[in-house]
Amino acid sequence: MSRKSFVILVFILCLGLIVSGCPKKTVVKEEPSIKKGEESVVEKEKASRLEAERKEREVKAREEAAKKEFEKSLVAKKTPGMEGEVYESKLLKGIHFDFDKYNIRPDDAEILKQNAAVLKKFPAVKIQVEGHCDERGTNEYNLALGERRASSAKKYLITLGIDERRISTISYGEEKPLDPGHIEEAWTKNRRAEFIVLTK
Repeated sequence: MSRKSFVILVFILCLGLIVSGCPKKTVVKEEPSIKKGEESVVEKEKASRLEAERKEREVKAREEAAKKEFEKSLVAKKTPGMEGEVYESKLLKGIHFDFDKYNIRPDDAEILKQNAAVLKKFPAVKIQVEGHCDERGTNEYNLALGERRASSAKKYLITLGIDERRISTISYGEEKPLDPGHIEEAWTKNRRAEFIVLTK
């Protein structure tokens, strides 16, 4: 081999070593799975937000429907001694008491449970419990007894989960009889607690 050929061969070998020894550029490719994972998280967040908005709209629609339903049950009632109008609702039933008593009887406890269910369904409604008596006894005694009856009904509603701030009480004693008669049948009707809806 001639000297020239040997030099060329050495040059080619050196060149090959140089080329093979150079570090290759590393190209980092974004993994498709990572990209898909990020898109999936974004889609889930969007779906979750849309679902929350849908549920909020449903709750508002139910509340509005409930409000309209309750408003249909109201009948305006002028009550002397109170400002503005108050309302009676056929959804809230009155209860009765035994003579000279203010404890809640079993049948009336069931009525109060129904009233509590109504109040839970319409959480914005505030009520006033009116305590009433028959004509027997003095005015002072009957006013006190009427207050005890109203308070007894209120306390029972509170035990059923109704916020006490939604309930006020008043006693009318014997002033507002349902039945003006002077016999036991009339007196039985008049020993009662009624539930009215306040406008404020």
